Amino acid sequence: MNHWGRCARLGILMIVAISLLGARDRGTPPPPPPTTGPQEVTVIGLLVDDRTHAPTIVLEGKRDRRAFAMAIGPAEAGGIALPLQNVTPPRPLTHDLFLTLFGRLNVTVTKAIITDLRDNTYFATLYLSVNGTSMELDSRPSDAIALAIRAKAPVFAEERVFQKAEQGPALPLEPGPRI
Repeated sequence: MNHWGRCARLGILMIVAISLLGARDRGTPPPPPPTTGPQEVTVIGLLVDDRTHAPTIVLEGKRDRRAFAMAIGPAEAGGIALPLQNVTPPRPLTHDLFLTLFGRLNVTVTKAIITDLRDNTYFATLYLSVNGTSMELDSRPSDAIALAIRAKAPVFAEERVFQKAEQGPALPLEPGPRI
């Protein structure tokens, strides 16, 4: 495993440990308030799923503290873990390159929304502002999250995503939801 692979793995373990420590202090969550529109989410952990061995990102709603997990690829996990730890790689990763390009083209990442979960696949939309004009791009959630974290833009999830994620996969032997 190369240096960056070890750093990404260490970062994933650190994020999981921090999130687990924070979870002990949370107590019983208050009853969920009425849902209105997408809910902002926070990355509370990156881990490796024991069943599928896939890197998995865990997101928690800021409004009602419901959480869901998405399987992602190892490169995407590193692309999310590094900026969460304020680690800058010696050479730009793909998401860093995109943000540099966006900056030079006067494009701003305004938010990312995880919009749906269909057939065990998550979907997202990346929202941009181009010279003051709004633009929406279909995106993989892992890419949208990685770009939003780097741009310090909020990440949201639609109510239906929480509801469908709570139902789990249709067959117990299927791998969990993928992005």
